[in-house]
Amino acid sequence: MSILALQLLFFIVTLLLTGCYRTLALKYAVLDRPVERSNHSSPIPVGGGLTIAIVFLAASTHYYFTGSLTQNQFLAILSAGFIALIGFADDCFRLDIRWRIPGQIAASLWVVFCLGDLPAVNFLIFELNSQWLLKLCAILSLLWLLNLYNFMDGIDGLAAGELLFVSVMSLLLVINVQDGVTALLSATLFTAAAGFLVWNWPPARIFMGDAGSSFIGFSLGVLALISIQQGSLNLWTWVILLGVFVTDATVTLLRRVLNGDAWHQGHSTHAYQHAVRKYKSHGKVTITVVVLNFAWLAPMAWLSVLQPRFGLLWCLLALTPLLLIALRLGAGKQSGSKDGDDRSESDAATA
Repeated sequence: MSILALQLLFFIVTLLLTGCYRTLALKYAVLDRPVERSNHSSPIPVGGGLTIAIVFLAASTHYYFTGSLTQNQFLAILSAGFIALIGFADDCFRLDIRWRIPGQIAASLWVVFCLGDLPAVNFLIFELNSQWLLKLCAILSLLWLLNLYNFMDGIDGLAAGELLFVSVMSLLLVINVQDGVTALLSATLFTAAAGFLVWNWPPARIFMGDAGSSFIGFSLGVLALISIQQGSLNLWTWVILLGVFVTDATVTLLRRVLNGDAWHQGHSTHAYQHAVRKYKSHGKVTITVVVLNFAWLAPMAWLSVLQPRFGLLWCLLALTPLLLIALRLGAGKQSGSKDGDDRSESDAATA
């Protein structure tokens, strides 16, 4: 079977599997019920992102047994399945953070153990080449990325739309450097995200839940480490591609910590949530983020690949306007309005 036919199959399977999961979730009451801050008025099935995890892990297993993935790469990817299970358990039973964090740390340690040594990171005036520091940063980055993605899964279509952008760009950026591993994994994430987005586009008929958002964030982190090891992409390229999520989540968290707020408790103070309240539309905000990604971040990411020596500069240039937008929208600040808040942020913020 050709690569294109295989990816089409993954899209169709995700599309159908998500529909089947939605039916089962309605039957067995795996639902996100409206609360005071919610924007939906009736219970919506949650945990649908598990279908993305199932398809991606099944595809990775196929790639491993056909020789496209090494054993260590495959074992690292499998740990994302553990993250998905933790997320799904949280969707169903509301796991305490004391149960989730140890599992997330264990999975991150396993990834770094499996993948081994990492290449040096260029900071313009010096290179970070200490392996223990690089591995520590990789572990912390995996933890931050999976929780960051969880925080940002707060309005219809946003998290799945972001995955579409990041995966298609990582695919396009590695085609000319013949990094088959990153290309295959990126293509699979793209087709799985597309299949799920059919159901999740505003107004969403199913929510991704922690099962999907934490899995996606973690999987993108693993994919980033693999591509960095392959020498096809660099750290700054990935930060640029995830720029909207990185700036919003980071600014929001820092401001809440500085204000003395309980950062680990549910809230609706992200920049994208303020934007939904201002423009009264999930769709408008999601489309705006997608357009911003392709119009601004995509060229910056391409330049960071063309000139990896100046990757940090391109990253700072790319993220600066996003930082200003997040501050302008009031990221991290409380709002008196309750309109437009999404259904899942109260849970995502405790991840």
